[in-house]
Amino acid sequence: MPAKVYIVYYSMYGHVEALAREILRGANSVEGVEAKLWQIPETLPPEELVRLRAPPKSDVPIINPFKLPVADGFVFGFPTRLGMMAAQFKAFLDSTQYLWKAQMLACKPAGIFYSTSCQGVGQETAPFTAITQLVHHGMIFVPIGYTFGPGMFEMKEPKGGSPYGAGTYTGDGSRQPTELELQQAFHQGNHIATIIKKFKEDAHPIFTLHNRGY
Repeated sequence: MPAKVYIVYYSMYGHVEALAREILRGANSVEGVEAKLWQIPETLPPEELVRLRAPPKSDVPIINPFKLPVADGFVFGFPTRLGMMAAQFKAFLDSTQYLWKAQMLACKPAGIFYSTSCQGVGQETAPFTAITQLVHHGMIFVPIGYTFGPGMFEMKEPKGGSPYGAGTYTGDGSRQPTELELQQAFHQGNHIATIIKKFKEDAHPIFTLHNRGY
């Protein structure tokens, strides 16, 4: 059975989704891995999305929290609001309380990627504060560290991302992820998928889905 990697994200204007698609490509480049994209449910009413000039959502399927335990690992993506993950993604994680009670996500590797509007906010505080969500589920946070190599030290152009995970800057909304940011996202997908696959291959039976819960 291939290792199942779920890339679960929220994207209002498409920046996070662009990173998600590259992470998907990177994860699926690992032999023995089956990666899939999922969107979380929108919490804003349609009229508010119109006011915010948000484009229509893509055709990526919307995930139900109870689908999460099927995956062997995750990469969670979200835009940043006031230095932390967007409320939509927090609401989705809040809805996983029954999974938390039964420890259905414990011991599963998980990574994080994100977008911020500018260089001064969120590129580290957003993923840093998001780790608390993984910790309460007992998930194993997998950062990219400096495995992206020279791309981590690029100084000639603005580049999102950090040792926590891939990232991008949105500016006023018109800026799209650069080639370097997309390369980092691809790397993250490949990096974490390799680790998730290894975890699945080496997992002790006590950590299997059927042996969790109270």
